[in-house]
Amino acid sequence: MAIPALRETQFVADLLARYEEQARDALARGAYDFIATGAGEEISQHDAVDSWRRYRLRPHVLRDVGDVDTATTLLGIELPAPIVVAPTAYHVLATPDGEVETARGVRAAGGLMTVPTRSSVAHEDVAAALGGAWWFQVYVSRDRDITRRMVADAKSLGARALVLTGDTPFVGQRPRGMTPPLTAEQFLMCFQKYLGADSELMYATSIDPTVGLDAIAWLHAESGLPVVVKGVVRGDDASACIEAGAAAVIVSNHGGRQLDRTLASADALPDVVAAVSGRAPVLVDGGIRSGIDTLIALSLGADAVLLGRPVLWAAAAEGAAGVERLLRSLRDELAAAMALAGVARVSQLSADLVARRV
Repeated sequence: MAIPALRETQFVADLLARYEEQARDALARGAYDFIATGAGEEISQHDAVDSWRRYRLRPHVLRDVGDVDTATTLLGIELPAPIVVAPTAYHVLATPDGEVETARGVRAAGGLMTVPTRSSVAHEDVAAALGGAWWFQVYVSRDRDITRRMVADAKSLGARALVLTGDTPFVGQRPRGMTPPLTAEQFLMCFQKYLGADSELMYATSIDPTVGLDAIAWLHAESGLPVVVKGVVRGDDASACIEAGAAAVIVSNHGGRQLDRTLASADALPDVVAAVSGRAPVLVDGGIRSGIDTLIALSLGADAVLLGRPVLWAAAAEGAAGVERLLRSLRDELAAAMALAGVARVSQLSADLVARRV
């Protein structure tokens, strides 16, 4: 791809800062806080961004970067860049059409969206708006039949993988924005069709805290789809997930929303990559705010990065157009960073490009 003229390119970090400011001004206080909040003292949340900035680059010189290609293939899906939209709940808090609006932007950018279990819009409407490949995020409910039926529907609607969130046996304590300000209809949207006449709502829809590694094989057997485990920050856990049948793992601390002072994804990534040792793709989310962050993550061994809050800020500020602009801008910034680092293909990125500043 042609590298955009750098003087004509707005930094993604600046774009995101503007989007978040617009979201803060536009959204109700409760909605903004639910999206923005982290767990505990919010140390992990703030550390997420800073941790990527502790790395420095060691670029090559005199390499042919006349044609830089950011394209990749992830679990059989061809993507224009190794950038995926992470699962985040209740997009209607950010934009009136909720996940459908986000999906329109992802589709326009040619991207890949992970549709959340806790969607504020019917999953079939989101799938229709995407019009192509997508992943479905799974929480295993106490009522396993709800999860079973939800997964079956996702497959029938075209989901290409299941993303099992593994770091949420319970919802972490947050000082603000603990409860999403939703109507009953919005809260029940993703569950209503699966509830029986005698279902006890809170029990049926709450996350099962007894879920173990066997859930990976169970979900695969139920769906026939590859299962990606999200929320891994330890190499031994990553290896155990792969051995239990996971098709990939996502290094993540849930955006700092679960256990505060959990290791930042940037710091956990090298250990996970080493433990997986090429047996499956490794993805990472948490604090990615620029093309250089993305370059560093890929150089450290990630096969792709995921974006959570930034997508919601973009949707809140400019709707689908904002989501598309964010994804395209991040791809362009990654391409420019690759060129300046002397790397023309994603497959050429390696750990010797980066050094951690002490």
